[in-house]
Amino acid sequence: MKKYMMAAQQETTATGILQVDVVSRENNFPIRDAEVSIAYKGDPESTVEQLTTNSSGQTEQVSLAAPPVDYSLSPGLVQPYSEYILMIRAQGFEPVAISGTEILADTTAIQPVRMTPVQDEITPDVPIVIPDHTLYGEYPPKIAEAEVKTVAETGEIVLSRVVVPQTIIVHDGVPTDPTAPNYYVPYRDYIKNVASSEIYATWPRASITANVLAIMSFTLNRVYTEWYRNQGYDFTITSSTAFDHKWIYGRNLYESISQVVDEIFNSYLSRPGIRQPILTQYCDGNRVQCPNWMSQWGSCTLGEQGYSAIEILRHFYGSDMYINTAEQVSGVPSSWPGFNLTVGASGDKVRQVQEQLDTIATVYTAIPRIRADGIFGPATAEAVRQFQSIFGLPVTGVIDFATWYKISHIYVGITRIAEYS
Repeated sequence: MKKYMMAAQQETTATGILQVDVVSRENNFPIRDAEVSIAYKGDPESTVEQLTTNSSGQTEQVSLAAPPVDYSLSPGLVQPYSEYILMIRAQGFEPVAISGTEILADTTAIQPVRMTPVQDEITPDVPIVIPDHTLYGEYPPKIAEAEVKTVAETGEIVLSRVVVPQTIIVHDGVPTDPTAPNYYVPYRDYIKNVASSEIYATWPRASITANVLAIMSFTLNRVYTEWYRNQGYDFTITSSTAFDHKWIYGRNLYESISQVVDEIFNSYLSRPGIRQPILTQYCDGNRVQCPNWMSQWGSCTLGEQGYSAIEILRHFYGSDMYINTAEQVSGVPSSWPGFNLTVGASGDKVRQVQEQLDTIATVYTAIPRIRADGIFGPATAEAVRQFQSIFGLPVTGVIDFATWYKISHIYVGITRIAEYS
């Protein structure tokens, strides 16, 4: 059946975009001149594209066949995305094979690749296998929990305030499986991965935003209440849909989802008088029904009808749900000043971001070097534009909230202030 569907998909005139981003696992530096071959999953011997990464470790964007976009806008039996196999090779690094990169029509997919430097001993090439999307494949439904966790009288089981963590420790299995590995994942990367695994990037922006807010609020509830640590586990969250959300090691992300996460990553959902983020549970609304929870397919329909993100959320969770902002973002050298920085701005915040940008430019050489003089001039604006172009942000030359924290995220990664693994 899957072969038939893949053959049908290859005949369609619809296309999606793929870009491959390749960095070193050792230091997060981009890998230049990596060779990327792309083949249909149903015909792995037939290469459809052969690409090479540039100085930013990125391939050019290529169009690949995909099923019609309508397939991903309502539930159905036909797989709404096409699947590809990628083989990545670079001198001095172990090769990486990825099976199942998902391409949706009219969207841009980003496939991140982290390559391991060649070691003295030979290690077998273990391919990354991306399983079915949760809206298409078979996964266990969420086991219902209270949306607000009881706090012990001592108050010791929760943090004193809502903090966006630097890293999420993901247990890749059910909580009781001691053989499942733990992965240390930057918070925003975790949210982007989950959203790309659980909704379709073709949906209206308001629908994507509503689902991202629900995913972030759920995740921050796990962080805030230290839910698993207080049960004796050494992780933040699991990848099991029965307990948490589906996180998939090595999967591709989508630009439309990534941009939403970058713009609102410090947000969560609240109810009046409740300090902790709400554990916003949901279901697909097609195979599984969940009264008083959000329906994913229902959120798509409401978005198509013109509902805003908060209107979608209140439709499902009630009129007393509102969007809140975390008091602190962990692991950043300096917090956003609270207003956009553009040509003519000056001061310490400008100097701080110039220093970070110039450090990034030593690694991502397409970004022009700049002097950290605390004055936002044309040279700084051009460096910002090049940075935004490389990292999938709207190219404005203005340092807004999303750009500020993306600069911080990349700076932290390449200077190893944080240890990502």
